[in-house]
Amino acid sequence: MAPWSTEATPGSLLRVEHSSGVVLTQAARKALPLGVLWGCIFGVFISSSAISYVSIYKTLAERTHLVTAFGSDNATSALFGPGSLLGTVGGFTVFKSFMALIILGAIWGLLTATRLLRGEEDAGRWELMLTGQTTSRGATAQALGGLACGVGVLWAVTAALTVATGRYPEVNIAPVPACYFALAAVASAAMFVAVGALTSQLAATRRQAAAYAGWFLGVCYALRMIADAGVGLHWLVWVSPLGWIEELRPLTNPQPLTLLPIIGFIAVLIVSALHLAGRRDLGAATLSDRDQRPSALRLLFGQVGLSIRLLGPTFIGWVCALAITGTALGLIAKSAGASISGSSARTVFSRLGATGIHARAFLGVSFLIVAVLVAFAAAGLIGAARSEEAEGRLDHLLVRPIARLSWLAGRVVIAVAVLVSAAVMAGAATWFGAASQGAAVSFATLIEAGVNVVPPALCLFGVGVLAIGIWPKAASWVVYAVLGWSLLIEIAGAATNTSHWLADTSLSHQLAAAPAVNPNWTAGAAMIGIGFVCTAIGAATFRMRDIRGA
Repeated sequence: MAPWSTEATPGSLLRVEHSSGVVLTQAARKALPLGVLWGCIFGVFISSSAISYVSIYKTLAERTHLVTAFGSDNATSALFGPGSLLGTVGGFTVFKSFMALIILGAIWGLLTATRLLRGEEDAGRWELMLTGQTTSRGATAQALGGLACGVGVLWAVTAALTVATGRYPEVNIAPVPACYFALAAVASAAMFVAVGALTSQLAATRRQAAAYAGWFLGVCYALRMIADAGVGLHWLVWVSPLGWIEELRPLTNPQPLTLLPIIGFIAVLIVSALHLAGRRDLGAATLSDRDQRPSALRLLFGQVGLSIRLLGPTFIGWVCALAITGTALGLIAKSAGASISGSSARTVFSRLGATGIHARAFLGVSFLIVAVLVAFAAAGLIGAARSEEAEGRLDHLLVRPIARLSWLAGRVVIAVAVLVSAAVMAGAATWFGAASQGAAVSFATLIEAGVNVVPPALCLFGVGVLAIGIWPKAASWVVYAVLGWSLLIEIAGAATNTSHWLADTSLSHQLAAAPAVNPNWTAGAAMIGIGFVCTAIGAATFRMRDIRGA
């Protein structure tokens, strides 16, 4: 071809595309929708906390009782952070939502970063990118730029919903403190995006990178718990990055200078990640991995055994998360139950189906949280099943004498086992925590309450299987949309009088608030039946359609 020719070769097109920041564009396209979704979740969580406070604790006496019950309780401080200014809307909102948002943001950050960095590299999609002008360090920098866009959108959506809630006369939170609260809430997401970026350069696989980041998060949370447990070690709050976020003190006693160590920590991690990205080979790990490992052939007896091996870490993670949640709820059940006795909180609890007072009423509402977590586990299992197909791993199974329905049936059986086991573990852990504090709730009652949260999750899983069969590329969005709608309707029903026709569209609304009341096994059987029908239709359509990638 002549030097002056304007005809483009594939190689020249590739170089132009790489030089225009294609990695940044692709990372942003994947991070932005996640930022919007989780920003809505964060915003709704904050809004529901503020609105529930003004709806439940209306009088000075009720607010004083709340301060007495939780303000100086070391157990609740260790779990949720210090309860400062609980007699105000801002103080209660921070106490109820801040630590949960910090943990959720950290998990979102590390999973998203390892997916868009090490995950893309493991999938082989970076090999084509690096054949052009983009270097490994440049691609990492572009991916971090896309992740920064996702974090920015996460903050913007959270801030917008928080500011909108603050405009209610009863809430009355000014826009600047509301935006600062949103910034503090998403700070952990930014920090653990940086942590995930670093572990993506250290580890040999995405799973290892996520595990390293998860272990670091666990250590940070443990140090913060010890610091807030009232054992004379509060200085440890400055050792844990989560403690730095806690010291921002939004809506109570703001300390914006604490942003400096957070920003410095993020900068050091990003610089380290970029440095390591430029030094290692594509697909290699900074931390040496053994070239030879002992053969691990357990469970490799077929595609079901392979699925168990692949989903094993997910199963262990959800069981541990629900065990920790159950223990935490059990530990505060007695004191929390005492705080609602004789207050207008009983009206809101009754709207959620938890009649009565004391620990049973509190646990009846608390198991709605357990139900949400189990439903998130079901949504995650749908996402894992869809990923098998989207990333091409399912192709390697179906070219062998394995039928599509056999693979899908194995996934369904494993999902049922995971959801039931995790829910039972939550019930057992709640009993352990409650019994240690002298709350009079029996082991059998709480195991029954754990089993009670399974039907909505199975129904949601069935909807996900139906989506995999009919609209596979949107399967994860469908299940999270159904779950988000259910949460939104349930939260609205707690604070206001909602039409029963609208309330019936929520899976959570069909759930009896056990152990405050007896489980509604008829409604549970109906939800399981709907899930079964959706699964059957999804399996039939999955059997007939083509396999579709990402």
